[in-house]
Amino acid sequence: MDRYSFAEDWKRYGPQAALTGSIRPAQARRYCRRLARSHYENFPIVSWGLPRRLRPHFYHIYAYCRWADNLADLAPDPRQALVWLSWWESHLRACFQQRAIHPVFIALQETIQQFQIPPDPFVDLLAAFRQDQQVTRYDTFDQLFAYCRYSANPVGRLVLYVCGCHDPPRASLSDAVCTGLQLANFWQDVAEDWKRGRIYIPLTHLRRFGGDETPIIRGVATPPFKRALAAACDEAQGWLHRGRPLIGLVPSFLRLTAAMFIEGGLAILRAIRRQDYDVLSQRPTLSRWQKLALLLQTWWNVRIRRSFAAEATAAGSQPPLPPL
Repeated sequence: MDRYSFAEDWKRYGPQAALTGSIRPAQARRYCRRLARSHYENFPIVSWGLPRRLRPHFYHIYAYCRWADNLADLAPDPRQALVWLSWWESHLRACFQQRAIHPVFIALQETIQQFQIPPDPFVDLLAAFRQDQQVTRYDTFDQLFAYCRYSANPVGRLVLYVCGCHDPPRASLSDAVCTGLQLANFWQDVAEDWKRGRIYIPLTHLRRFGGDETPIIRGVATPPFKRALAAACDEAQGWLHRGRPLIGLVPSFLRLTAAMFIEGGLAILRAIRRQDYDVLSQRPTLSRWQKLALLLQTWWNVRIRRSFAAEATAAGSQPPLPPL
């Protein structure tokens, strides 16, 4: 949704609007669908073979995340962002008390009830948006992992809930995938994040390789920065590989999506390496043809694995649950 469209929605449904709760569920569902589809390029999960019956529920979740992101991103200053995010959380609390009046929460209430989703993933996402307003540097990887626990991991867990396969082992594997993908995106967007005053590469990690923030601030990838980023890419890759067993433990319709999250993250890391870790002068990206090739290769790999799984089942063997 472009800024003008969101400005119109802001007038109708924002903190200053007089919401009366008169919006019907069907209207709320249509609103979430329109909002999600207007950001379709950022919402690929709906297009990867997802059953039609589940798509509206992903629209509802996406609308929740999109509004929270806009509240944090479009605020004039961090203090106002925190006020708006608190307003959003008050609507979330009302939703779980069956008192939703905002169109996003009227629709989301149906999703929460149908799939028995607890408040935690939604609350955790808001904690990450709040943290972005208050923290712009991370000293250690442990601190950054703690941030990913709020910013990335809840998304994977929400997917598992809606697809009917949330349990502790799969949630743990999903967390690994989401953390790895979040790290890959951080390393891809070092320069973009600095424009917002944020540095996600841990400062102790930079110092370990003989560097500091200076290359990021100046936009020049020095040898110490490149060495630090190379090790950070290895860290992200480790998380993605750790979560790979999830592909074989989710419903068949979700396997391609799960695989694409992993392979997409690994492809970003390869693009960073092709640039010799200079992400400051040019953002590493994948071409349209590279994305298509990645999709086809991932589809083929998932198809082959599915065939192997079917043969194993026919032979009376069942692959063991991978260790966590």
